Amino acid sequence: MTIAYLGLGSNLGRRDRNLGAARRRLRQNGARIVRQSRVIETAPWGVLEQPRFLNQVLEVDWPGTARQLLRAAKAVEREGGRTTTRRWGPRVIDVDILLFDAQTISTVGLQVPHPRIRERDFVMNGLRELGLDF
Repeated sequence: MTIAYLGLGSNLGRRDRNLGAARRRLRQNGARIVRQSRVIETAPWGVLEQPRFLNQVLEVDWPGTARQLLRAAKAVEREGGRTTTRRWGPRVIDVDILLFDAQTISTVGLQVPHPRIRERDFVMNGLRELGLDF
C-alpha cells in the first residue's frame, strides 16, 4: 500500500453530496481513506466567474501505482457527472492527486506533486490539518 493525498472539489449541484459520492466511489475503486480534512468553502481559482467550491483533502492507502490511481480518479469524476469544460471552469467533481508517497512523477497527464499545490491555500491548509508540513 502507498500513502497518497487527494484533493476533492465541487462547485455545481449538491456540492456536499458530490464530495460524499466521490469518497464512496474512491473506496469502491480500491482506495482506503485513512484521514480526511474538514470540508471548506473557497473562492474559485483560475476562472473567477463561477460558483464557490467546497474542497477537501484526503489521505488514502492505495494498493497500486500512481497511474492506476489517476485512472481511478478520472473514473470517479466521470461517474460523478463531470464533463469536459474549459480549464479551471465549473465542475460537479474534481479529484486531483496531490502527493503519491514521496515520489516525484513527471509524465504526460500526471505530475506529482501536483504542480499548483503551493498556490492553493485550501490544499496547503488541508495537508497541514492532516499532519503534513509540505
